[in-house]
Amino acid sequence: MKTLIVAAALAALLAGCALEPWVKPYERERLADPIMKAARDPLADKHRAHVYEVREGARGATGVQGGGCGCN
Repeated sequence: MKTLIVAAALAALLAGCALEPWVKPYERERLADPIMKAARDPLADKHRAHVYEVREGARGATGVQGGGCGCN
């Protein structure tokens, strides 16, 4: 009886490890909706980035090519 319970618990745990992805490729467009963004105000984002650049003394290198201070 104990072996049967352990086998059932193991089968239940392994059933949760599916090989297919949780989010299908055709479902991802709904998840990429602009309402899902953490920050919705682009002006406030630009202001926050400017304040960060001034405070840190660095500019650029925020996801685009190039960046740095250009002190070569």
